[in-house]
Amino acid sequence: MARAVWGSRLGFILAAAGSAVGLGAIWKFPYVAAQNGGGAFLLLFLVMVFTLGISIMIAEMTVGQISQKSPVGAYRYFGGKPWSLVGYIGVACGFLILSFYSVVGGWTIFYMVQSVDGSILIPDTLLLKQIFDAFITNPVEPLGYHAAFMAVTAGVVLVGVQKGIERVSKSLMLMLFLLILVLIVRSLTLPGASEGVMYFLTPDFSKVNAKMMLEAMGLAFFSLSLGMGCMMTYGSYVSNETNIANSAASVVGLTTAVCVLAGLMILPAVFAFKLSPAEGPGLTFIIMPAVFSHLGGGQFFAILFFFLLFVAALTSSVSLMEVVTSFFIDEFNMPRIGVSIIMAILMFVVGIAASLSLGAWKEYTLFGSNIFHLLDYVTSHLMMPFGGIMITVLVGWKASRPVAARLALADGTNPWWWPAMKQFCRYIAPLLILLVLFQNL
Repeated sequence: MARAVWGSRLGFILAAAGSAVGLGAIWKFPYVAAQNGGGAFLLLFLVMVFTLGISIMIAEMTVGQISQKSPVGAYRYFGGKPWSLVGYIGVACGFLILSFYSVVGGWTIFYMVQSVDGSILIPDTLLLKQIFDAFITNPVEPLGYHAAFMAVTAGVVLVGVQKGIERVSKSLMLMLFLLILVLIVRSLTLPGASEGVMYFLTPDFSKVNAKMMLEAMGLAFFSLSLGMGCMMTYGSYVSNETNIANSAASVVGLTTAVCVLAGLMILPAVFAFKLSPAEGPGLTFIIMPAVFSHLGGGQFFAILFFFLLFVAALTSSVSLMEVVTSFFIDEFNMPRIGVSIIMAILMFVVGIAASLSLGAWKEYTLFGSNIFHLLDYVTSHLMMPFGGIMITVLVGWKASRPVAARLALADGTNPWWWPAMKQFCRYIAPLLILLVLFQNL
């Protein structure tokens, strides 16, 4: 079976950026930054992104491009059969993340519907919090939206790489940026917004600790879709002529810009409306409707925002499902349509437990966490960093020669940064990730 390829380099960059931008940048980054003290966390996050993040992204994409295989096959290609276990863990990580991620994706559909009838365009943030809490703890309603989001995700993946993933990713990304900029302007003009800006941009180094380092690293992995094979899978659809380093830099730059912009969109409004910056996962869904209620043409912007939030979530969920789907296609030669449908059903079932754990099953906990938060913690704080360690070890030691050859310039010489990246992958990155993980455990 001939392997699919991206239609253009721009399509690849936007698809990879769409995978990374998603809810990790717009939904998760603002509330995690808020919970961890703002400015100090932002600085630590940027350090993680432009050291660990960009190195691992280049590594993953290049391994995928050379092997032309999904994670299991790619690790086996370079490291032999024992290394395929790392790929299996990456596929499992993608499966688990999408299971609970789809629940949040369903929330975006719910808020899009509520924006159409205007029922959430109210300035009272306490009432908005009650609406949000009542919805996510409902035992039935969130499951319908979870099912709808998973169905759309499967629909895009089963159409294929160019006609499905690339076409959807290229659409509306520019609109997402423009709308965020408009909402930042409105958020910054709210009374008291300057306090939120200072909180977000002014670092307080006394708050830096091992937990914050783990949170910053985990969010860097989550926001950039690293450590689970997404970028490796997308890299496997890239032609040999594509410059991976430049493409990776573009993806990291776009994603980081959206994270920072999302923080400037959300946190000033948090302080303007006198909410706690540590509100948690519901922060975006509570703050943004209140902002829209103060905005001329607010209903139109609310519909557009939650639609684009849905699109951002979709481009990420598509990449997660593609990791799992490509595994079954490559390893077992299964048809794309059948695999997409079966995996969507299985992920939906796991997502039911994640959704119910926020309400009807909230008393059932493990290690002090409900199912939703446990899945989030295990994947973003354990499985993805483990994947990050293994890809850096693979590229730094076993696959350094073919990776260096692929990254070589037109005249055959290595880029100026390759020696530093090689040493970083061999020693610094694995040690740094291990230290943070062990400190946390």
